[in-house]
Parts: sequence; structure tokens; C-alpha cells
Amino acid sequence: MSHSQLGLRKRCEKILGHLDLPHPFSLEGLCGRIAEQRGRPIRLHPLPEEAAQTGVCGLWVGTARVDYVFYEEKTTPLHREHIVLHELGHILFGHHSLEGEEHDGRAPVVLGRADYTTRQEQEAEMLASMIRIRTTVPCPQPAAELRGTLARLESAMGYERRRRGH
Repeated sequence: MSHSQLGLRKRCEKILGHLDLPHPFSLEGLCGRIAEQRGRPIRLHPLPEEAAQTGVCGLWVGTARVDYVFYEEKTTPLHREHIVLHELGHILFGHHSLEGEEHDGRAPVVLGRADYTTRQEQEAEMLASMIRIRTTVPCPQPAAELRGTLARLESAMGYERRRRGH
């Protein structure tokens, strides 16, 4: 495992260590707990069709008072849930703007999910996947099996491609 992969996993583990996942798991319960930590509500909404047509499947708009999470409605329930978890990952990591852009604190934060090439997207995707694994995998699961699952997730996020030099 590369240093960057290990660092990504450690950052996700740190956030998960401070997150009280609801049992049984529900998105509403998770949103409620995150909203309580942040002191402002999280509102879930279907993504407007015009935005979905651009290839974005999820979007987080953070204002001073409310976090709005938009998700692609015309997909499977499991995919919708993963999209929301990904956007919640951005919130939990405290991402503030599109990579490389400055944020002055007055304008809303807007992050759209279209690919996984930036560090912020990789962090949000890994955290979403780790939340999903922890809320669905019966415990205890052999460590080797968990490592295999995480390795497949990392590969799907492009780590394998970078190791080959692309």
C-alpha cells in the first residue's frame, strides 16, 4: 500500500472515530447526527434534471445556515444512498471549495460530484465507502477480507492507474 493510500485511510479513520453511526443505519439518522455536530441542518433534495444532464450525480451546497445535499434521483436506491454518503464525506472532511479555488466564507460552498480525480473527491469517496462497509458488514469480519474490500475500492478510485504511471 502506498504512502498516499495509507494517509487517505488514516484521515478517514480519524473522522469515523468521531462519528457515531446510527444503528440501525439510516441516511436520515446520519444526517441528523452530522447536523447536530455542525449546529445546522442538512437538507436532502433530488438533483434538478438540468444538473443531472451535465453528468453531475451529486452536489453539496453549504450556506451559513444550512447544508443542502442534492442527489441523482433516477438511479438505484443503493446508488442514491452512496451519492449522499459521498457528499456527506465532503461535509465531514470540511472541504471548502472546488480544488484550487479560494473561498472567502461569504459565498456558498458548492461541490459537485462528477469524477474522482482530486484529493477532495478521493477523500469523500473513500469515507462514503467506509461508512457503507461499517454499516452493512456483519462484525467481526476477518481483517484480510476488509483489506481486500478496501483495496478494491482504492483500485476503483484510480490508485492502480497511478501505480502503472498513467
